[in-house]
Amino acid sequence: MVEYDPFSDELVYGDKYALYAKLREEAPVYYSEKWNCWALSRFDAVWEACQHDAFSVAKGTTLSHLLTKVQPVTAMLNSMDPPDHSKLRGRIRAFFSPRRIRELTPLIERSVRELSLPFADGDVHDFVDAFAQPLATFVGATVIGLPPEDSSYMRDLVGRFFLREEGNPGLSESGLAAMMEMNDYLAKISEARRDRPADSEDSISVLHAWEDSRGRKLSDAEVASHLSLLLVGGTDTLPKVLANLLIRLEENPDQRAELAAHPEHAVAAFNEAVRLDMPTQQMARSLSRDIHFAGRDMCEGQPVLLLYASANRDAREFDRPDAFDMHRKPPRSLGFSHGAHACIGLHVARKEGEVAINELLKHFPTYEVDRSGLERYATEFVQGYSKVPVRFS
Repeated sequence: MVEYDPFSDELVYGDKYALYAKLREEAPVYYSEKWNCWALSRFDAVWEACQHDAFSVAKGTTLSHLLTKVQPVTAMLNSMDPPDHSKLRGRIRAFFSPRRIRELTPLIERSVRELSLPFADGDVHDFVDAFAQPLATFVGATVIGLPPEDSSYMRDLVGRFFLREEGNPGLSESGLAAMMEMNDYLAKISEARRDRPADSEDSISVLHAWEDSRGRKLSDAEVASHLSLLLVGGTDTLPKVLANLLIRLEENPDQRAELAAHPEHAVAAFNEAVRLDMPTQQMARSLSRDIHFAGRDMCEGQPVLLLYASANRDAREFDRPDAFDMHRKPPRSLGFSHGAHACIGLHVARKEGEVAINELLKHFPTYEVDRSGLERYATEFVQGYSKVPVRFS
């Protein structure tokens, strides 16, 4: 019988997809006695859980919140249930809407051009450090309303937050320290903005003006907590998707050549990279009441892990699920989650991905990835490459 532990070395360093395949076949609704939690690995179950009102986020959404409990639950959008969540998300969503992204497209295009210019020298460049990460942080900071000139510092904070210590499951002490440093930095920005409001409305001004269902406004510490979610979400996942897309296209040269000739397929190719190599392995919920779900009796308070990386490779939902196919365009996908807590920044991410891959293929249609230099993140929460050496030619 398959055994699953969300902190196992197999999920951090090994063949996680082989384990997920066993889970889907042998124990699609897996119960862990060690953690007193459930893990859902099939697409339909995860999709249903994302929109089921018994699956609450109020106690947190990560393993560090619900299993090891080393990360305190603070005020942030993804730890709020309706109705407060719906109201606040509706206000903030305006800054991540397609209309807002159209306004930001010239900025994204300029950033992509400037970051890709050094690649013309024919040398090997680390795609993550030289392109994907600075692009995501600069654009993310601009969208959120944070100082773009602090991009390097923000990248460092997010990187240290996800850093894991071997043999220590979950969020490390250094990661927790980075989270506290991030919140202090963002709280100071919130405090300064109260005295010197921006010329136009942004996420920070919305958080300052927002009142919950009891008529209470947010403190600077609570504003910082909300901003930390937007900062991590806006700067961590995109670099991993872009790196995976670059690698998948090199593995499929026919599709790479077709995409170079037909840039209108860029968004579909980006979405397929998200599905196939989703950076977020899992998110979690806790049950607000006893329920019978997916054939099992589950108890109030139990955590439930939504294994996105497994669900997105479920053959019950996708034909040839382990293959990269930029023409796939499935009617459903969990690449950006689903339901009330679907990724608020998906339009930003897609536009960055579209502009980036089209600009790169226009100038460097036959780049080469140095696979001997590839390095991956060692963490149970996110997955992806931390180093991707590429020669653009």
